[in-house]
Amino acid sequence: MPRTGGNLPLELTSFVGRRHEVAEVKRLLGGARLVTLTGVGGAGKTRLALRTADQLRRSSPDGVWFVDLTALRGPEMLILEIQDPDVLAYLVMSALGLREQAGAGSPTEQLITHLAGRRALLVLDNCEHLLPVGAVLAESLLQGCPGLRLLATSREPLLVPGEVLFAVPPLPTPQPGEAVSVAEVERYEGVALFVARTRGVVPGFALTEETAAVVAELCRRLDGLPLALELAAALVRVLAPGQILDRLTERFALLSRGSRTAPERQQTLRACADWSFELCAKPERVLWARLSVFAGGCELDAIEGICDDELLPAGDLLEVVAGLVDKSVLASEQVGGVARYRMLETLRDYGQEKLIEAGERDTLQRRHRDWYTGLARRFEADLISPRQVEGFARVGRELPNLRAALDYSLADPDGGEAALTIAASLYLYWAIHGLYREGRSWVDQALARPGGPTVARLKALNVGATLACLQGDLAAVSERTRQGYEAAAQRGDALGYAFADGSKGAGEMAGDLVEAELAFQRAAAVFATEPGNEYVFWRANVLTGLAITRVMRGDTAGAAAHHETILAICQPRGETYYVGFALWILGLGLWSEGDREAATTRLRESLHRLRSVDDILGTAWCLDTMAWIACDEGRAERAAVLLGAVTRLAHTMGARPSFFPKLAEHHEEYEQRTRTALGQQAYRAAFARGQRLSLDEAVAFALGQPPPQPAAVPAPVDASASLTRREREIAELLADGLSNREIAAKLVISRRTAETHVEHILGKLGLTNRAQVAAWFTAQR
Repeated sequence: MPRTGGNLPLELTSFVGRRHEVAEVKRLLGGARLVTLTGVGGAGKTRLALRTADQLRRSSPDGVWFVDLTALRGPEMLILEIQDPDVLAYLVMSALGLREQAGAGSPTEQLITHLAGRRALLVLDNCEHLLPVGAVLAESLLQGCPGLRLLATSREPLLVPGEVLFAVPPLPTPQPGEAVSVAEVERYEGVALFVARTRGVVPGFALTEETAAVVAELCRRLDGLPLALELAAALVRVLAPGQILDRLTERFALLSRGSRTAPERQQTLRACADWSFELCAKPERVLWARLSVFAGGCELDAIEGICDDELLPAGDLLEVVAGLVDKSVLASEQVGGVARYRMLETLRDYGQEKLIEAGERDTLQRRHRDWYTGLARRFEADLISPRQVEGFARVGRELPNLRAALDYSLADPDGGEAALTIAASLYLYWAIHGLYREGRSWVDQALARPGGPTVARLKALNVGATLACLQGDLAAVSERTRQGYEAAAQRGDALGYAFADGSKGAGEMAGDLVEAELAFQRAAAVFATEPGNEYVFWRANVLTGLAITRVMRGDTAGAAAHHETILAICQPRGETYYVGFALWILGLGLWSEGDREAATTRLRESLHRLRSVDDILGTAWCLDTMAWIACDEGRAERAAVLLGAVTRLAHTMGARPSFFPKLAEHHEEYEQRTRTALGQQAYRAAFARGQRLSLDEAVAFALGQPPPQPAAVPAPVDASASLTRREREIAELLADGLSNREIAAKLVISRRTAETHVEHILGKLGLTNRAQVAAWFTAQR
């Protein structure tokens, strides 16, 4: 072998981005002799390896050599399956220009002899289908050739001692809802690659202000995978980017025209996915398909609860999951102290096809629905317990799956009770996160299904009334309360009337406070006698209503008594939210008595607790009360900033700063007093400053703490420009109140396609629920 040289293939297209990745792989090779680039098919592992190897020529005086291991597919595989690394060693020798010498030992021995005294870099490309023989050869070379470095690419690790892994990520693309200009969008490497490849087939192609958002969304929907981006770019000869985006629900049929000279597995997106699928063992293939039923990722307990059967016993699932992680089909990340698994949209769509081919889609969707119905029930049962904070966090992580379960339940003739259960059990999550419209939408759809006066229906009627109250929709509160009493009469028991009384109390808080108090007292007395953890929650809920009612009636002592009752129920059980809410009520009462110092102390304690569950509703009320105190203390600028933050939070929730008339009067009074104290111009400046604060920044300001880092100010989203024609059409149907199933029927598309469009609309608009989309579109009209 010559003293210098190599056989790296010439790059025929430009290399885009990856500067950080190249630098990191070079750094790793400086300290380890075997670095394996892992990642999903089409992520660009080979191009990264080639670029890195080219930059390491000077530190590899005996050459940089490239070996394409895809040549060993076909009849030779029979030899490899009996663990013969010599076939692989022979291929490496050929790549290095070496001839096998008779009587000089096996190909492996001859290869080691040639490399033993040399400082060279060997790139072994596409090792995944040659494991474990590739690992055997790599270990032999490392042991026998101390000056040799190996750079391997594989969809799973070689598992050789001393191996260092580098996961090749997809190329960066704009995030959902991120507003990007033409100048900004091409800074994302995924977009830059798409544009560069498009110019290769359509000379002069350039982004405009109109197409930048479309191309950004297209690149994001393609998961930033270089292979998918290049295949999509080739289509620009016949379709505009917006047309490609509209047809992306059938991505495997669409992206089917690649380079004729590329390896077979990289000529189409389907071929790339097929290659990964073929490399999986049978249990891994089955689980890949079944995991496609999840939306937005999943955790191990959900996988075990939904995917196990005689083909995939629960005891084996962790090992199968690990296999899919190793093969880069699943990505694993630590969230909230647990491992969460997610799949690129491209791989999820492929899994959906396999699930349908196996005839398992309906079965898995039912099991998915049933498991997440159970999760919603557990969330409700754990609300007054030490598990409350984790329960809120888990629901937040699982919201896409819970929405999918609700959609499936509403489309299933037998799913009415499940839809009611999920929608009602998530009441406190909807409420404290300001998701009033979404919660009401799910509740309304579930209640529209026929059914008897079950406990789930009673709860849903109460939840519908309470969420409507939070929005100030008193007509809807009255109607749900009437329906609640009718259902209670059908049941003929005290529990039914307790839920109806809770609805009545919520509605009367905006009118007759005496009636509100009586209704809450009746409900609290019944819930106190009911067994089951969830009824402790419902009791705490109505006691909170009682306490607020007493404050608004000027009965501070009575409010304090209810506050103590709430604490006596919740504190011994390790609960967080209702204790925090009760502290706000107590602070409100102390303020009304003129004890501003004690009130501030209670409000600060309340803020700390409410933020631990990401509460928006109670946080806004705390900030509002602290603004009043600031005004009373002569700190008008601070009051104006807090009022601006409260207004922004109320707008986020789609509600007024307070729906309680007495508290709304206080808000308006102190807004006017602050404006007068500062003057119009100074007030507007301070108020606008508060409106620009994020939730965490507003809380930090109220507590006198430095702002969290980074202190990001959300950029406005030019939603009109970013939505495609089809997405605007679907947004209009959402505004008309249609469900995913109804949208699919109207547009003659699959429910899955409609669901995907809705998810993308939410992402682009930076919204969290369908009801907010409806509100946005109504405003656009």
